[in-house]
Amino acid sequence: MPGKKQILLNAFNMNSVGHINHGLWAHPRDQSHRYKTLDYWTSLAQTLERGLFDGVFLADIIGVYDIYQDSTDLTVRESIQLPVNDPLLLVSAMAAATKDLGFGVTVNVNSDAPYLFARRMSTLDHLTDGRVGWNIVTGYLDSAARALGQDAQAEHDSRYDRADEYLEVLYKLWEGSWDDNAVLLDKDNRIFADPGKIRPITHDGAFYRSHGYHLSEPSRQRTPVLYQAGTSGRGRQFAARHAECVFITATDKAAARTAARALRQEAVDVGRRPDDIKIFVGATVVTGATQREAEDRHAEYLRYANPEAGLAHFSASTGIDFSKYDLDEQIVYGTSNAIQSATQLAKQRGWTKRQLLAELAIGGRYPAIVGDGSKIADELGAWIEEGEIDGFNLTRTVVPESYEDFVEHVVPALQDRGLYKTHYADGSLRQKIFGEGDRLPSRHPANIYRA
Repeated sequence: MPGKKQILLNAFNMNSVGHINHGLWAHPRDQSHRYKTLDYWTSLAQTLERGLFDGVFLADIIGVYDIYQDSTDLTVRESIQLPVNDPLLLVSAMAAATKDLGFGVTVNVNSDAPYLFARRMSTLDHLTDGRVGWNIVTGYLDSAARALGQDAQAEHDSRYDRADEYLEVLYKLWEGSWDDNAVLLDKDNRIFADPGKIRPITHDGAFYRSHGYHLSEPSRQRTPVLYQAGTSGRGRQFAARHAECVFITATDKAAARTAARALRQEAVDVGRRPDDIKIFVGATVVTGATQREAEDRHAEYLRYANPEAGLAHFSASTGIDFSKYDLDEQIVYGTSNAIQSATQLAKQRGWTKRQLLAELAIGGRYPAIVGDGSKIADELGAWIEEGEIDGFNLTRTVVPESYEDFVEHVVPALQDRGLYKTHYADGSLRQKIFGEGDRLPSRHPANIYRA
């Protein structure tokens, strides 16, 4: 039906065994241990493209989860995002196996110099013909800071100050170092590029100093699609200035609506449009050919899931060692230097350890939606309308069947309701998502750095 807002979908994944719904690696049909093989990823990419997914969103962390029980023992036993391999190296293989699927890749701003990272992302944008996005993260694990030679993570808000400057350096490189028509490829006159249309950048800031030419010629998008996943006060300010797609965690539609309105208003306050930001909610979907089949599958998954492993993950997110609390003891949710939005959520709900374990029944903390294709489609549509969001990051449960089931049962039901595309639009990832051009729009703050 014309006029309906169409849902955007990312497959939320990680180059690891365990990701969000912990414990399900032990399910006899789960193949997540094959994450080290290329065909595991290329097969996933082809399944997602068959289901017209907008992208695969690859999470990543640097460091390990060592807050719960002041130990990594449970992290190691249940593979709670350990081991975890580099997500960027997957993109070229998946891009070669697909034509339209997009790729959102998480990279911590503390893991690489902006000068080198700019070339890496430009390379991927070239190789994918403009299908790449970057999920900007500032880090929150002290274990990561120690591994990188620091004593601990910097204070929460100062990490965003550093990220702001990181983006400034990148914008100068991506948007300003090469003119659009710098590359001539003139073989007769032996001029590959016009020296007068290429210039070095100059940056001397509080955190970064960079003087040099961008090493890559302009790619289709120049700046990759910018994702971000922070909804603290400072995180929203950062998103309003930079982000095009924002990933939020919401336990219900009202919470999603509150977060979405706050994010869009802050974007407007810095001169952007409300729809310049697409908002995605994390969700777990368990589906089947019938309602009974979906419920049976969900019950089966619950038998393998490990809520305590989910609690260990949440301990790292909040900086609170929940192992020290009795099941019904009141938990002290103080100020966190980890993920502030996670701490605020738990504090608002007043969750005890028992309640947290119930929330984490399937091993993860995102809303679990269970039903046949028709029920799932109706519920996702309700989230879009009532939550005022644009789409979902769908977490995996048992691999590969969770995404195969979604493509088989839910996608047709969404299409029948006019809530989902029936074919890919032409163009880059940015153009597919926003319906405009390949480049960042002129109203984006990066525009001031354009050549």
